[in-house]
Amino acid sequence: MAVTRRNMLKLAAVGSLAGLGGIGVSSLLSDDNDMEINRLEQPVLNKASGTDGQSPNVLIIMADDLGFGDLSCYGSKAIHTPNIDRLAAGGMKFTDFYSSNAVCSPARYGLLTGRYPQRGGLQLPLWAEKQPLGRRLARSAGQLVGNLGLTDIGEDSISDGIAPGELTIAEALQQVGYKTGLMGKWHLGDFAHLPEYHPLKHGFDEFYGVPYSNSMKPLPIYRGESKIQEDVSDDEQSKLTRQITEEAIGFIERSDENPYFLFLSYTAPHRPLFASKDFRNQSKGGLYGDVVEEIDHYVGRVLDAVEKSNKADNTLILFTSDNGAWYYGSNGGLRGGKGQSFEGGFRVPLLAQWPGHIQSGSTCSEPAINLDIFPTLLSIVGLEPPADRMIDGKDVLGLLTNSEAVSPHDALYFYHEDTLEGIRVGMYKYYRKINLYKYPAPINKTLAGLAAGKLGKWPLLYDLKTDPYENYDLSDNRPELVAKMETIMSLWEKQMADNPEGITNRQ
Repeated sequence: MAVTRRNMLKLAAVGSLAGLGGIGVSSLLSDDNDMEINRLEQPVLNKASGTDGQSPNVLIIMADDLGFGDLSCYGSKAIHTPNIDRLAAGGMKFTDFYSSNAVCSPARYGLLTGRYPQRGGLQLPLWAEKQPLGRRLARSAGQLVGNLGLTDIGEDSISDGIAPGELTIAEALQQVGYKTGLMGKWHLGDFAHLPEYHPLKHGFDEFYGVPYSNSMKPLPIYRGESKIQEDVSDDEQSKLTRQITEEAIGFIERSDENPYFLFLSYTAPHRPLFASKDFRNQSKGGLYGDVVEEIDHYVGRVLDAVEKSNKADNTLILFTSDNGAWYYGSNGGLRGGKGQSFEGGFRVPLLAQWPGHIQSGSTCSEPAINLDIFPTLLSIVGLEPPADRMIDGKDVLGLLTNSEAVSPHDALYFYHEDTLEGIRVGMYKYYRKINLYKYPAPINKTLAGLAAGKLGKWPLLYDLKTDPYENYDLSDNRPELVAKMETIMSLWEKQMADNPEGITNRQ
């Protein structure tokens, strides 16, 4: 094996994960430039038999680090979101919807490809390639003490971005005549220095936005492949939500002839927080609430633009978040938050509106995940999934259109960094081992092997129907269910070890 930067990271990942009792999936992958999927030709998707398909406009709106409890329609009393609530009133609210990861980049990979992000070597947020020296040193120091169990900062992702061989929603919909656009945050590769990761090379016809999170520096703005601003200052960040919205509205107004797919990816309410002067000190939720209410205002402007386009009846709108709330915000009482496998890290809002197809004011309490959006959209437009790779998501069109439908998932899998920590089967959530973040230790990793198993009890089993907040461990009472969960996890881990990238018909 050549001693490349990525291979060095793989060796480091193996070493740091050994203390947690398992080898991570990404440590089994090739260097990101030599991944199997990059040797596949871009698949031409077959038409699904027995259906002509439909061609609705598709608008996905994603907030950044918005918690499960931050919207009025999900119970917030401190934050008022009447415009986003319009989607719940006019469509369906999901109560048990999950992201594919509890942090930024992996969650976006999962949404756009329908595949668990570990298949693409993405287990943590991607960093700007040319960060200031102080930030690089701080990150390296955090990773060093993380290996000792004193912090929870893992090793960098094995990949630098979304692999060129991946098939995104945008690329799939282009095959049936869709115009595609991304407005806002990308965070699937710093294309300023690694141009193969630019959104325009992954199926988007138009792009306006930033390469990564608003906390990273420098923070440039791009239109297409042209950099139009070198660095967004803190004073200017309060304008981003408005600017991204205006670009999204312009895209909708220009999309008269072909159906469109628009991924509207806000940079907020990720920290640091910035609200414009018209929204500052207006909410009952502090600065964070001001930021969310500003997002709500501009989502309202986007919804109004859809109405004015006279295409609202033929537009599927999805609103969600990439993961749970972080330092601020509410996860609705759920345990944990961003970066954790507990419900508060992975469970996120999903609102879906499609007039004439999704019943107004309806609720779905079946488990689903953002991986499902890719195969569901393929089903709607009458395309079969690609045959050369595994798609982990399921077609959940039945959940959207039939209140009696049940989840197609046998199990959902929850990774922390590169380790499979837990699964959900039916209403039960099981953790083999998980950091509890309990007093007196800020974290309970194995502390270089000195405290393994002494700072918390494992495994953990919860009934999410009666205990959605994960307070009451049932593992001692249900040993047969613990054994079943372990069997399911072990089988999945074997399948991932045998074929981590999920390539079918391997040579």
